[in-house]
Amino acid sequence: MRPPLVMLHGWASSPAVWQATTRRMGAHDARPLILPGHPGGIVGLATCLDDWALAMLDDCPPRFDLCGWSLGGLLALGIARMAPRRVRRLVLIGASPCFSARDDWTNGLDAAVVARFRSEFADDADRVMARFHALQSLGDSRRRAVAAELAHCAVVPAGRGGLAAGLQLLDDTDLRAALPSLDLPIRLLHGADDALIPASAAVAMSDALPQGRLTLLDDCGHAPHLSRPDDCAALMEGFLAEHDR
Repeated sequence: MRPPLVMLHGWASSPAVWQATTRRMGAHDARPLILPGHPGGIVGLATCLDDWALAMLDDCPPRFDLCGWSLGGLLALGIARMAPRRVRRLVLIGASPCFSARDDWTNGLDAAVVARFRSEFADDADRVMARFHALQSLGDSRRRAVAAELAHCAVVPAGRGGLAAGLQLLDDTDLRAALPSLDLPIRLLHGADDALIPASAAVAMSDALPQGRLTLLDDCGHAPHLSRPDDCAALMEGFLAEHDR
């Protein structure tokens, strides 16, 4: 029997972002979790990927498949690194091992843009979240529909400390060196026209992973699971149905 599928949403989003995909995956045991710092999630954690991964593992079954989108994808990589014997297969959607650009990494969002997001978030969180969601839908042929879905799934936080920590985690974390050690089947789905995390980041990540397989979805931005849920569900279902290696 196939294990449950744990699903991790992105920054300033919620488990509702998975509804379109899970509806198309039939009776599969999907278990969307809430990320730390988001309404209903764990609070008070240090801004450290390992601490977040360890806390999330407490809510995961003993053996599971794992899917993460954006920040959830970065966290999924951290979980797989921390507990490789518990994660059977991994699906990464719109994910990157290193969100912010660096001197030796041109596949990230410009560091100045990320710094501006972080500095402005304390003064006008709603505006920053709106700009972030706009970037997520940019480049998608179904931009308006995707933007509407993102707005529907967005959180309305009572306190913003946890979301600020999520932005810091995105900015600080660099898992590129860990990729060659993640020797489990990993399926990458990425919008070819993603304006937030360039498709080149997914290409580089796939090349570094021992068992990475990448599909670039044309005319899609950062949220292909919302833009093309039928295609994403079929690709995920086919991958998860394969026999253990």
